[in-house]
Amino acid sequence: MTDIAVQPDASAGPRARFEPRPNAAIVARAAGVPVLDVVIPVYNEEAALADSVYRLHRHLREEFPFPARITIADNASVDDTPRIGRALAAELPDVRFVRLEEKGRGRALQAVWSKSDAAVLAYMDVDLSTELAALAPLVAPLISGHSDLAIGTRLGRGARVVRGPKREIISRCYNLILKSTLAAGFSDAQCGFKAVRADVAYRLLPHISDTGWFFDTELLVLAERAGLRIHEVPVDWVDDADSRVDIVATAKADLKGIARLLHGFTRGTIPVHTLAAQLGSTRDAVPGSLLRHSVRFAAVGIASTAAYLLLFMILHGPLGAQAANLIALLVTAIANTAANRHFTFGVVGRRRVGRHHVEGLIVFGIALAITSGSLAAVHALIPASGRYVDAVVVVAANLIATVVRFLLLRGWVFHPRRNR
Repeated sequence: MTDIAVQPDASAGPRARFEPRPNAAIVARAAGVPVLDVVIPVYNEEAALADSVYRLHRHLREEFPFPARITIADNASVDDTPRIGRALAAELPDVRFVRLEEKGRGRALQAVWSKSDAAVLAYMDVDLSTELAALAPLVAPLISGHSDLAIGTRLGRGARVVRGPKREIISRCYNLILKSTLAAGFSDAQCGFKAVRADVAYRLLPHISDTGWFFDTELLVLAERAGLRIHEVPVDWVDDADSRVDIVATAKADLKGIARLLHGFTRGTIPVHTLAAQLGSTRDAVPGSLLRHSVRFAAVGIASTAAYLLLFMILHGPLGAQAANLIALLVTAIANTAANRHFTFGVVGRRRVGRHHVEGLIVFGIALAITSGSLAAVHALIPASGRYVDAVVVVAANLIATVVRFLLLRGWVFHPRRNR
């Protein structure tokens, strides 16, 4: 049997106590089943399906050192996709076709993964946007028992990505929201290139509600909260110019999914501790501390806003609106970073304090752009605006800047993964 080299999982953190799971290749060989089952969810992909399956099948037979299967999971296609899928399954060994009468990538993965007999379960997009050479590094730590889940990341160091600025900005904003609201430690929730050990999937899948694009995020957040090990592989990615994903509808569904998870974690209806015990996790689960962080950040923000407004009003007369805004915001931003560092996010000691203040000043710059831009806009619209109009405008702008600052502080500056 050929072994794949396994790289250490840096995301495990210094508090992790590594207890590997059984080698999946040995387990699969003893049971006479494939080591890997690669699922390709498809909906109306008659143009791309055959070429992609031929390419993946050739790669698995020639380059992948373990027995593997390809499962085409059709999500109620209404074009020629079902006929092509059945023909490929009849022609190629270790290729099968599954038809679902309802749409939804998450629904397809639930259906196939929950019934698969393979030891490791994976999926990739039909366009094969990810270079197939990354498949072995993706599943290697799962086969060895080193990790529980693995994801391809387009946002990690070493990734090479070809896609438009719109999708790049949306992807980074989405992951910042995940880090800020759910304290997510993984870097790329929606890359269509993931794998999970079957024994882990069977425990997690019954607790995942989403049947669409949020399925990936829900799986990863639940696994992380249960203390499981998530391995990340930087990938080479070329975006599909023919993608049919409705970005607006997907964004709305994702935000609803985030709210649902926050509600479940707050009320304790998502059994992460039970899952951790069932799966034998020895890692510290990610704390669900958004409510505590929000309350404490709000308290610091109220004090900072009061101090800011007082300084602004005092300095407005002698210095003018823009200079008063700059000085008042700078003074309160430095104090705000220090207070949030200790009081809100519980970072103690002098370690990384310099970095925190530098990054805090970057956040300050973004807040300054929001407030100064608002002042410039009102002066352009109302040239004769007075002190009180300016004050109302900067308070409203400061509220927006405060929300942005919270997201950046929690999801970037003081994120627990960066401060261990």
